[in-house]
Amino acid sequence: MDQVPDVAGIPVTEPTGRIEPQVGFDVALAHADRIAEVEQCRGLDLSESCLRNWLHQADVEDGAKPGVTKSESTELREARKRVRLLEQENEVLRRAAAYFAQAHLPGK
Repeated sequence: MDQVPDVAGIPVTEPTGRIEPQVGFDVALAHADRIAEVEQCRGLDLSESCLRNWLHQADVEDGAKPGVTKSESTELREARKRVRLLEQENEVLRRAAAYFAQAHLPGK
């Protein structure tokens, strides 16, 4: 896909006209203090809520506002995945122990 510059010189793909989230996040960081939120949205063809979310996430990443940073979110997701795997392994071992315990019962 060919890249064409948008209003603010931001590369936008031609067919969809959508800005990549990371590019938009960088734009929000760069222009937050210079351009009013509504004007940014009009110039970049974004919804106000999308830009507001990017600005909020930027504040969280900078530590200006409380919240979960991207690295913390990734770490938490990996920890949950690991816990789920360990729980599955534990269930397999529990069932195997029950099976083998039943095989050694007297009378069988």
